[in-house]
Amino acid sequence: MHNTKTGDIDTKSLLHLMQHYKKPLLIILAATIVLSYIFTLPFFITPLYKSTVVLYPTSSNSISKLLLSTTFNSTKDILEFGEDEQTERMLQILSSNKIRDRIVEKYDLFNHYNISENSNFRLTRLFREYESKIRFRRTEYMAVKISVLDKDAQMAADIANDIAEMFDSTMNTMQKDVARRAFQIVENEYLKLRQEVSAMEDSLNVLRRKGVHDYESQAEMINQQLAIELARGNKEGVKRLQDQLDILAKYGGPYVSIRDMLEHERKQLSQLKAKYEEAKVDATENLPHKFVVTNAYPAERKSQPIRWLITAIALFSTFFMSILVLIFIDRFSLNVKKKPQSD
Repeated sequence: MHNTKTGDIDTKSLLHLMQHYKKPLLIILAATIVLSYIFTLPFFITPLYKSTVVLYPTSSNSISKLLLSTTFNSTKDILEFGEDEQTERMLQILSSNKIRDRIVEKYDLFNHYNISENSNFRLTRLFREYESKIRFRRTEYMAVKISVLDKDAQMAADIANDIAEMFDSTMNTMQKDVARRAFQIVENEYLKLRQEVSAMEDSLNVLRRKGVHDYESQAEMINQQLAIELARGNKEGVKRLQDQLDILAKYGGPYVSIRDMLEHERKQLSQLKAKYEEAKVDATENLPHKFVVTNAYPAERKSQPIRWLITAIALFSTFFMSILVLIFIDRFSLNVKKKPQSD
C-alpha cells in the first residue's frame, strides 16, 4: 500500500487497497444487497400506501352577510378562494382533536395500529402513530394538502376523504353553536318588539273607534267648522262639534303619543327583522367551507418502504465502513511488520 509523506492515503493507494481486497468487498456488498432485500420484505417492514387530498378554504364563513345583507360592504366573493388567514385556520381545525377523535372512533385506530387496551401510555402511542401517518401542510399556492399513510390502500384513501369532509361538519358545528345562540337572542328581541307593535296598533284601533283618526287634521277641520256654526248661531251644530272636540281633547294626546312611538318602533322592527332573517339563515343553513381540488383514491403502489433507496443507503454506508476497516487493518498490519525490524 502506498502512503503520502504526511501519512494520509492518496487516491492511488486507496484504489490499490480496494483492488487488493476486491473479493472481500464484493462479498460484503453482495451480502448487503441480499440482506437489504430480505429485511425490506413485508414480513419485516409493513408496506404503507399513500393517499392525498388537496383543498382550498373559502374566503368567508357568513352566509347571510354575503347573500342577504345589503349593508355589509365586502369585496369578497362566495366563490373566491381563501387567503393566508383562512388557510392557517383550516390547518388548525384539521389538526384539532375534534377531527382526530372522530377518525379514531370511526376507523377503530387503536386496533388498526395494534395498540392494546392494557398498553402503557396507549393514548400517547396512538397520537404519535396518528401524527406520523396523517399529516397536513400548506402548499406553495396556499392550498392545504392532507396526506395519509396506511397499510391498507383503501383505508388511506377513505381516511383522507373523510378528514376533508369532516372539516366542513366541524366548522359548521363550531359556528352553529354561536349562530344558534345569536339567533335565539335576536328572535326573542324581534318577537318581543313585534308584540309591542301589535299592542300599540290595537290601542290605536281602540282610539279610532272612539273617533280619533288623525288628531291634527281633525282638530283643524272641527275648529274651522265650529267657527262657521258659531257665526250662524247653530247651537245644535256647535254642541255636536264641541262634543267631538272634547273627544279629541281626551284621547288626542294618547293617540299622538302612541302613533309617534308606533312609527319609531316599526322602523326598529324592520331593522330587527332583517337581522332576524340573517341570524336565522346563519343558524339553519350550511355552505361548504372548502373547495376540493383533488380527492383521494387508493394507491396502486406502496409509498414506503422505498427499497431501492434503502438498498442504496445501505450499500454506501457498508462500502464506506468497509473501506475504513480495511484502512485500519492495513495500517495495523504495516505497524506490526515494522516493529520486528526496529527491535
